[in-house]
Amino acid sequence: MMKIRVGQGYDVHQLKEGLPFWLGGIQVEHTHGALGHSDADVLLHAICDALLGAANLRDIGYHFSDKDPQYKGIDSKLLLKRVMQMIREQGYEVSNIDATICLQVPKINPYVPAMKKTIAEVMSVREEDISIKATTTEQLGFVGRKEGISAYAVALIYGVSDQTIKVSARDI
Repeated sequence: MMKIRVGQGYDVHQLKEGLPFWLGGIQVEHTHGALGHSDADVLLHAICDALLGAANLRDIGYHFSDKDPQYKGIDSKLLLKRVMQMIREQGYEVSNIDATICLQVPKINPYVPAMKKTIAEVMSVREEDISIKATTTEQLGFVGRKEGISAYAVALIYGVSDQTIKVSARDI
């Protein structure tokens, strides 16, 4: 039997007019973009946190501090690539990712195939192992007022090394 672990991630960023809008590793056409220390890609940040949490490796801020100038404006695909190296160094592989983007506008559905392709390539997994959904908040809260964007992600990982073969009831 192999060790199976699950992690959950969440991220939120303010939206500002005139900024580039990076989401799921691609640039989305919109008048507003997410404000952040890096490229502020909430979807990739939530996926990173889900993966790190599943492997018990803390969170994205611990590894890539927004106080560290080397991460200023960094492409979040590079952060995700490094997170994948970290979980693989721990003897884990990704089973699947399930993510939800909360955004009032623009509509994300046309961009989902390109996001899945990009994320799968960065993570070196199959596209069918990446699920991306989007929802509005029915005009409620900061998302509904178009002031921000949030994303949630769940990652399922499994052990592939000899160190992670034993499974007990508490691990399931």
